[in-house]
Amino acid sequence: MRSLCQSPCNGAKRQIDGVTRVYYDGYWVKYYEPPVDSLVVRRQLIQALTRRLFNHVEHGINIPGARLKEARAAYEAETDIERKRVNGAMLAGALFNRAADIFHSLVDLQTAGVEIPPDHALMRECGHCLIEALELGKMVRHRGGDEGIDELWGEPFKAFSMPIEDFYASRYLKIAMTMRDIDRITAAMKDTFAGSRQILDIEPRLAELAETAKRKCEILRTDPAVFDVWPTYVVASERVRNLEPVIPSIHDAADVREAIEGTRVLRDGADLISFIVRARVPMSKSTREYIDRCLQFRRAHIEPRLARSPDSSSV
Repeated sequence: MRSLCQSPCNGAKRQIDGVTRVYYDGYWVKYYEPPVDSLVVRRQLIQALTRRLFNHVEHGINIPGARLKEARAAYEAETDIERKRVNGAMLAGALFNRAADIFHSLVDLQTAGVEIPPDHALMRECGHCLIEALELGKMVRHRGGDEGIDELWGEPFKAFSMPIEDFYASRYLKIAMTMRDIDRITAAMKDTFAGSRQILDIEPRLAELAETAKRKCEILRTDPAVFDVWPTYVVASERVRNLEPVIPSIHDAADVREAIEGTRVLRDGADLISFIVRARVPMSKSTREYIDRCLQFRRAHIEPRLARSPDSSSV
């Protein structure tokens, strides 16, 4: 979904192959018309963002808002640094759920005809809970590793505090950033195994993975295209994960180590892309660390062999 013209402005829309797309930071992302702004729409959006958040973070932190006082007391009383991080994550979950509970109640009151001004005390309390949850959310780890996904904690506050149209625009920007991470990861994988005698025919598989992963990032689950996009992405990911190394008939311990570690690097890259695709937000720390790991693998295994083999193709 790369730009098809010279430097359009962020937010520019265009019909491409019969699909309306919006441009952000080098990528044309599939565009969805935002719903009409209302408290009911915001409640539905916050409910969806709540489910999405807890689906991607570590287990055990989805604490009901009714237990907020308990969660806070446990966090404040804990002195062990490592346990305090977990208690902080649990407190963030309770604050997040308390904000959602308040907002749901306000929507119910509005539906019953009660006017809820923006400066209502409960509206302010909801905002305070979301802000504190966002701050404590830095302690929360992604379910697949040690990186927190701050973006997921910030989205409900954006949905609460900004016009729906602006919220959607912020999501398109994040999706473009997510696509960039996918491109960076697959490019690093391609460069890492260039010249490898064991990991062969990887380039077309990585190109397919990058394209299908980016396409999955941009569509909503309610889009009928998901029944084509998701299977296509899963198959592309499996083709990378399941690639078997070709160990030379005459080999040594270094060849075996290269095969084992190279396979692990490939699979971990596919897994990282899967985490990013499902969360639909960039994972900058994990991406940076994975690219560094690719460089280390190449320097340890591929480059020394290429240096010893003058007839081998170099990069």
